[in-house]
Amino acid sequence: METGIRVLLLSVAALTSACSTLPSQDPAKDGTATAVPAQEPAPAVIQPQVERREVRQARIDAENWEIGLGGGAISVEDFEVSPSFGLSIAYHISEDFFAQAIAGRTNAGVSSYERLSGSAPLMADNERNFTYYSLGLGWNVLPGEVFFGGKRAYNSAIYLTAGAGSTRFAGDDHFTVSLGAGASVALRDWLAVHLDVRDHILETDILGTRKSTHNFETALSVSFFF
Repeated sequence: METGIRVLLLSVAALTSACSTLPSQDPAKDGTATAVPAQEPAPAVIQPQVERREVRQARIDAENWEIGLGGGAISVEDFEVSPSFGLSIAYHISEDFFAQAIAGRTNAGVSSYERLSGSAPLMADNERNFTYYSLGLGWNVLPGEVFFGGKRAYNSAIYLTAGAGSTRFAGDDHFTVSLGAGASVALRDWLAVHLDVRDHILETDILGTRKSTHNFETALSVSFFF
């Protein structure tokens, strides 16, 4: 019995050794093709359909000089509010700063003292001319754009001004400090519209007491670049 079991184990061992010595077959060498798994296609890139809006930028002339004409109203302290007209010339030093010369005129009305007291006029008619000029600087504080409708944009600016000059009033010349603020819109490359508010500060003694007066002016003007 034991002899039969030994013979069986030896036969299995010999068979296993014979199988391990057989040459292995390489599918690539014997010409047999190996199946490659199919690759999934890459996802398509979504191309956004953006409708481009045509934008036309305002073209400002390269000239730095600007001349303006306009009119408005000025409130001469202790006198009535009267219509005024003026002239301005500006030289744009840079995009932020400009030098400016302004001149204007109005005819002061009746003073509150003359109206209430019923006394004789304080001055002759030709002395009621309120004529001023000033030289100063301006600063474009908020340059930007304004839109009219959905397709038109215009260059704009909000600016501050300060200057000094002289005012002829009541037969005398008075040193004057002018402080102001304004807004401008460039309608064309050579045309702009301005709205200005100024305070002309000067000392007078028309009513017998010398005091500092504030004479506020509001003006709308049209300017031309050249």
